[in-house]
Amino acid sequence: MKKKTFRFSSSAVDIYLGASLSKLGTIVDKKKTILVTDENIFKAHKPKFRNWNVITLKPGEEYKIQPTADAIIEQLIAMEADRQSVLVGIGGGVITDITGYVASIFMRGIAFGFVPTSLLAMVDASIGGKNGIDVGEYKNMVGVIRQPSFLFYDYSLLKTLPKKEWSNGFAEIIKHACILDRSLFTLLEAQDLGKVIKNKKLLSTIIERNVQIKSGVVKKDEFEKGDRKLLNFGHTLGHALETQYELTHGQAVSLGMVFASWLSAQLNGFKDAARVEQVLANYGLPTRADFDVDKVFKILKMDKKRVSKTMNYVLLEKLGKGKVQSLPVEEIPAYLQRYLSFINPKK
Repeated sequence: MKKKTFRFSSSAVDIYLGASLSKLGTIVDKKKTILVTDENIFKAHKPKFRNWNVITLKPGEEYKIQPTADAIIEQLIAMEADRQSVLVGIGGGVITDITGYVASIFMRGIAFGFVPTSLLAMVDASIGGKNGIDVGEYKNMVGVIRQPSFLFYDYSLLKTLPKKEWSNGFAEIIKHACILDRSLFTLLEAQDLGKVIKNKKLLSTIIERNVQIKSGVVKKDEFEKGDRKLLNFGHTLGHALETQYELTHGQAVSLGMVFASWLSAQLNGFKDAARVEQVLANYGLPTRADFDVDKVFKILKMDKKRVSKTMNYVLLEKLGKGKVQSLPVEEIPAYLQRYLSFINPKK
């Protein structure tokens, strides 16, 4: 087990790489710790939860809402949790988001940590201190930026991951490569989903590289005033698609990245949109889909990256170099319509 520590504005996060869930009790006090997980994770790893205080939630993004947070808080009160209690979220992005959110507001803030169990959570959702819930159709509309005390990486937990969830995680890995790390993009381009899953050493290298990339960005810009905005590549359209259609986060972000690459070609002369699209396809992600522009724009225009009448949209200058570009909100529907005409020329 390797330990790395990243220091942020008011706290430090200890990251344990190559750890084992059975050793969690070596870094937290079982008597003061409450684990939060979902029914699927609990069922798949039931023996590992023995002798721990556990709160089990229903799985799925549809439960990342205030009533679920209220139910967790009611259980914490029933368990007589206090300000010395520690909340540990064990699961994917939904669990880490809501655990961090509840820990940040319960008794005005208690310590918390994460054991990410999905690839998406390992490379993205658990890193950076963004904790929150959805409100109706609007993703992550309510929340707080507060860093966990620790992240605990047990790669063996990925063994039970469905193939769709592997692709889900690779969307964020490819995103990091597109905006910040050309050599990582080249590495991914030389592989595909099946090859990486089979190569445990390569997989752990890719995960740890992404932990380093995202933690490094957040360390420089914890509260998203500058470079951290780059991490939203593919997410502006992606979040709107995710809430309107039956898509996973990774599938929606993949479609968002293909559009952003096309838009980068239109506005910045970006030359590698086809390469981005091909790499996404090689990792089992969708790259083209029809959608209702009016329906999607209704959600997109409420995105947190909108400032008055402009949208901070993340585009690419070249592979490995993203940029935040202000676009007039009123022009975005026309770009979306032109893009749909480009991918569906017969319509």
